[in-house]
Amino acid sequence: MTEPVSPQAAPVLEPGAAGPAAGPAAGDLRLAGISKTYGTVRAVRPLDLTVEQGSFFALLGASGCGKTTTLRMIAGLEEPTTGAVLLGGHDVTDLPAHKRPVNTVFQSYALFPHLDVHENVAFGLRRRGIRSVRAKVGEMLDLVQLGDQARRRPHQLSGGQQQRVALARALINRPRVLLLDEPLAALDLALRRRMRLELKRVQTEVGITFVHVTHDQEEAMALADTVAVMNAGRVEQLGPPAELYDRPSTPFVAGFLGTSNLVGATVTTTGGDEITVTAGGVALRVPAGRCPRDVARGDTLLIGVRPEKISLTHADDTDTGSGSGSGSVGGAADDGGGGSVADGRNRVTGRIVDAAFLGVSTQYVIDSPVRAGLEVYVQNVGHDRGPRPGAEVVLHWDPAHTFGLRDEPSAATGGAI
Repeated sequence: MTEPVSPQAAPVLEPGAAGPAAGPAAGDLRLAGISKTYGTVRAVRPLDLTVEQGSFFALLGASGCGKTTTLRMIAGLEEPTTGAVLLGGHDVTDLPAHKRPVNTVFQSYALFPHLDVHENVAFGLRRRGIRSVRAKVGEMLDLVQLGDQARRRPHQLSGGQQQRVALARALINRPRVLLLDEPLAALDLALRRRMRLELKRVQTEVGITFVHVTHDQEEAMALADTVAVMNAGRVEQLGPPAELYDRPSTPFVAGFLGTSNLVGATVTTTGGDEITVTAGGVALRVPAGRCPRDVARGDTLLIGVRPEKISLTHADDTDTGSGSGSGSVGGAADDGGGGSVADGRNRVTGRIVDAAFLGVSTQYVIDSPVRAGLEVYVQNVGHDRGPRPGAEVVLHWDPAHTFGLRDEPSAATGGAI
């Protein structure tokens, strides 16, 4: 049986250690023009990133986007083709993995099956020649809420408990940066959601910089202070989760980070705080600040709105203004009361072609003049079932929830956080 790879001892670089200073603050992680090429394959295109000390940072993307390769270059497990890795103001690009002040928690946890929980966590300290480990191990086990499991073996623990042991073992060496490579991917959905809360709690308590690699959009948004969305080896967009969700800068980000209804439209008027576009003969309003800066009349844009931002009303029960119809079945914003559609809202008619009960909400798929297959999520707050497939409905939403994108890939390669 193959023994797990030994965890790194995560040496800490002292303030006076050799290495050129770089970055705005000690403890930052900086990637300066870093890239990785395998033959003719560009796994990671040159990118620049700065991760602030004590933050929770996520690299988010689909398989093959370059996120794990980027993490491995930070860890010293892959040699960059170009660029530099700087930790705490020191260039560590040429340092081997075991001499870098980082530790990694892998998806497989890599626990030693023949050692109990206490000795698994103590391993890094003993490797560094530290003999008095009981107090420090106890502190770490209390941090991850496993103080009563110290003498159990890994096979006697649940998946979530094993993940917490791996986390404690990595943190006990007080690394400058903790790298997490899909650490929750092997857990079931309910446990994965509970462990997100644990990870965030632990990171907040210890104050160490976490860099988390995941393909799970919900996980990235729930955990991270800053998310970098990767695609084809480059960072398409980075920023706080809410900003990326509400103001995506490319069609890829709009579609990968949650669900977006994207509609091709032509700009008809510009000027002031709003622009007007036409899609399928329907006029829609978009905030100028949520469109490309150089947009002009006659340009073609992709107009987007998130499914949960849209309200859905039976067409037969709808009027315009402040009427008192009763056909409204949900939506994220005030729709003027009952089945009415308040003045100034974007409005599209359509026909429901499919409906799926999702528990907390119902997903409707609607064909309309602007586009087939528009999606609307209506929260299930009442006892009555909503409209059935075949029903004629009106979709309406606040123009402030609309955004406009160029229908082309972004050339962004990262930036300072």
